[in-house]
Amino acid sequence: MPRIEIYDTTLRDGSQGEGVNFSLQDKLLITQKLDDLGFDFVEGGYPLSNPKDAEYFQRVRDLDLKHVKVCAFGMTRRRGIDASEDVGMVALRDSLAPVCTVVGKTWDLHVTEVLRVDLEENLAMIRDSVGFLFSEGRRVIYDAEHYFDGYKANPDYALKTIAAAADAGAEIVVLCDTNGGSLPEHVANCVDAARDAISCPVGIHCHNDSDLATANTLAAVEHGAKQVQGTINGIGERCGNVDLVAAVSNLVLKQDYEALADGGVGRLTELSRYVYELANMNFRTNQPFVGSSAFAHKGGMHVHAVNRIAHSYEHLDPALVGNHRRILVSELSGRSNIVAATTRLQLQQDDELMKTILFKVQDLENEGYQFEAAEASFDLLVKKLAGTYEPKFERIHYRVNVETASDTVPVTEATVKLRVDGHLEHVVGEGDGPVNALDSALRKALRPYYPNLSSMQLIDYKVRVINSSEGTAARVRVVIESSDENDEWTTVGVSENVIEASWIALVDSVEYKLFKDDGLMGGDTTAAPALTEEAI
Repeated sequence: MPRIEIYDTTLRDGSQGEGVNFSLQDKLLITQKLDDLGFDFVEGGYPLSNPKDAEYFQRVRDLDLKHVKVCAFGMTRRRGIDASEDVGMVALRDSLAPVCTVVGKTWDLHVTEVLRVDLEENLAMIRDSVGFLFSEGRRVIYDAEHYFDGYKANPDYALKTIAAAADAGAEIVVLCDTNGGSLPEHVANCVDAARDAISCPVGIHCHNDSDLATANTLAAVEHGAKQVQGTINGIGERCGNVDLVAAVSNLVLKQDYEALADGGVGRLTELSRYVYELANMNFRTNQPFVGSSAFAHKGGMHVHAVNRIAHSYEHLDPALVGNHRRILVSELSGRSNIVAATTRLQLQQDDELMKTILFKVQDLENEGYQFEAAEASFDLLVKKLAGTYEPKFERIHYRVNVETASDTVPVTEATVKLRVDGHLEHVVGEGDGPVNALDSALRKALRPYYPNLSSMQLIDYKVRVINSSEGTAARVRVVIESSDENDEWTTVGVSENVIEASWIALVDSVEYKLFKDDGLMGGDTTAAPALTEEAI
């Protein structure tokens, strides 16, 4: 199958999404990461738009890029002015980007009602802009904005606009579903019409307003598009752009096209999470291919089948995109879930123990616990039920005090009394809030005995009211996510008292760290082990 060029516009089109903002350093880091995976093009921004984009095109020259070509984005010249005198055209040229991407109007509605120029002048603007950059030695990609809406409204004129770009020197014309409302059949027909009308190749750029960006992209490629434009994780204006993670995964793994460098597809999960982190966005757990739930199995019947034949409930091997399988434990679990989830703890296969664990999980989830997102607490529960758990410390009592004054911020202090290795420890810790103060006091008491706790940190804290109809007496569930230099793990606590629920989750987090460092937790809390026929 032919190679499909992958053109990333995360730094420009993606940054137009609500709540998305990249620093200059972020943009340079993402550019380097895209190059590492073998992307063909990265659109750095519009050099005339703002100082950050202008500086990007200077700083990016210092990167040792081996594969990706940097593109500067801009619009066609203004009406009634020579392209060589248009500030936008000059900015594209002076950016020294090897590739310039020019966007122009295809829909006659936009020409006459938005630009307020006549149809012939718009064609001249396209020809002049592409021709000027081509004459300056730049590779030119032409983005035909609103092509699919324009073709529906006035097909003859839409085709004239892309022909003007192709005749003026564009190496490829990219057909843009700018409003994101097209359907795959319409996209396919319009791509066929474009290929018949021009001599250069065509590409595809889809937005996701009808939740069909990936389907439309695949339809365009099937009908001859040679380049796919989109963003990592589908970020972008309104409902976003096509998610290049999903588009590339489908093209390479399902349809046998070539894209990216060797091994690039296998790093898509890494790339997805890298961009989320730099954008300061939460991971989308149910994101196809790379989400943490993409290969998570919860229902007992599903898990039983997956343990026997993985592809019975998985459309591909998660390792192909750098992801992994997860077996969730909940009140919906069957014995297969419990067997899979406990195999990493190297327990002797014991039918009665498996039943005990299953019934205990169901009872605790009825009380408000949730173990599918708290694997570390589940592992500790299993150790307790299997009789292999020995507590690292004993709580005698704790006390939390919050004091306020009319003109100051609250001051929080926690006192913790523990028995550790036969010794009593009675310490005080301060914090920004009660949980922070408890954490501080607990660590202060334990650190002399367990210095490895210094490498542990709490990275997330969530509280949810379970039975809200009870008002202030309702149970609350606290979930704490912790990490050290090697791993991340999650714990859960439930109580009518939010401080006690936090304490339960906090203690589980600390104990998991200590057991893990002693080599007593069996490894990764997320990866599902392979099971033998006997284990199933």
